[in-house]
Amino acid sequence: MKRLSYLLMLMMVLTACNDQHKNEEIADNTVKEPAAPVVEEYGFIFNDYEVVRDTIRSGDTFGIILGTHGVDPGKIFEIVEKSRDTFNPRKMRTGKPYVILKDRDSAKTPKAFIYENDLVNYTVVDIKDTINAYTAKKPVTISKRTVAGVINSNLSETMQEEGLSNLLALEMSNIYQWSIDFFRLQKGDRFKLVYHERYINDSIYAGIESIEAAVFYHQDKPYYAFNFMVDSVAGGRDYYDEKARPLQSFFLKAPLDFFRISSRFSPNRFHPVQKRWKAHKGTDYAAAHGTPIKSTANGVIIASSYTAGNGNYVKVKHNDTYTTQYLHMSKRAVKQGQRVKQGDIIGYVGSTGLATGPHVCYRFWKNGVQVDPFRQNLPSAEPIEEKYIPSYFAAIEPLKAELGNIEFKEI
Repeated sequence: MKRLSYLLMLMMVLTACNDQHKNEEIADNTVKEPAAPVVEEYGFIFNDYEVVRDTIRSGDTFGIILGTHGVDPGKIFEIVEKSRDTFNPRKMRTGKPYVILKDRDSAKTPKAFIYENDLVNYTVVDIKDTINAYTAKKPVTISKRTVAGVINSNLSETMQEEGLSNLLALEMSNIYQWSIDFFRLQKGDRFKLVYHERYINDSIYAGIESIEAAVFYHQDKPYYAFNFMVDSVAGGRDYYDEKARPLQSFFLKAPLDFFRISSRFSPNRFHPVQKRWKAHKGTDYAAAHGTPIKSTANGVIIASSYTAGNGNYVKVKHNDTYTTQYLHMSKRAVKQGQRVKQGDIIGYVGSTGLATGPHVCYRFWKNGVQVDPFRQNLPSAEPIEEKYIPSYFAAIEPLKAELGNIEFKEI
């Protein structure tokens, strides 16, 4: 009997130990929920709010958006009044993203409205206890890249083949606009670049920061370009070649970025409107209606007016030698007496006056005589000051070596 009691007690002890072991296993295998990662954007901890992301749609207004989320009209009026110096709701554009941060309680009261002005800049309308509006920037990092390309047809297609942004093609055309005609590139022309790109939060591409160095082989002739600061006080930078000569010319090659020359300077041309032969003392650049027209050099506006023949026109005096005029504008953007810099927008392409279609007639005077700008030996821009020459050559030496180490892909 005693032996049977002992066996029963032993079995009970073993069973209890086994149950305890199982309980310990269950406890050990319990998976704890990981803490939610902290999400911080626009200077707010998003974990603390209910986050609503959306984009401005056609017909949306600031009042409609906030009203949809429970803000009463009186509060909306107060918000607009107190933030008007920083945020203008009328300038919100269709397609732009916005974020509303709301309380997590049952009332879900909006606490902030965030509007993205562009990829980098945003405006916060803080509508907590104290209404406050301010602008800020997303964290941007700069990444350095090197690239080489060979032209098969045109620069834009080559950029696409290399997986590069067409913004890079535009930057290059701006740099070389005085020395290379990008409409006349030849198959086999090639280029190398050292440049910097902007990225938001290290991942979202935000455009070209700057091209530091470039060499473009056009018809087997190398055209170097190095970015150099010539005014440390104002932060002015320009591009110069391997001999410290400015790439920029006193004049732009054309008053438009994208165009087609529809009629050149001629002593005898059949006028399409007047239906008679006469001298055409200008160059016609055909482009879409509304295309921006740029001043081809620094100067002062000496006329901004309208005549039956010229339509809306602007005339710029650059110095005692050179004057230019821009005809048939749809709209003028400058006034008489105003100073302009090379590349400033002075009007927009139209067909006012004696014109059969949208274009700008570009007229050019030298010493008071109208001439063909394509036949002139035009001056260059200001050279680097002599005192900066040694530091320029020291700065470009490693960049030139870096360009030399970039290899072209085999075609």
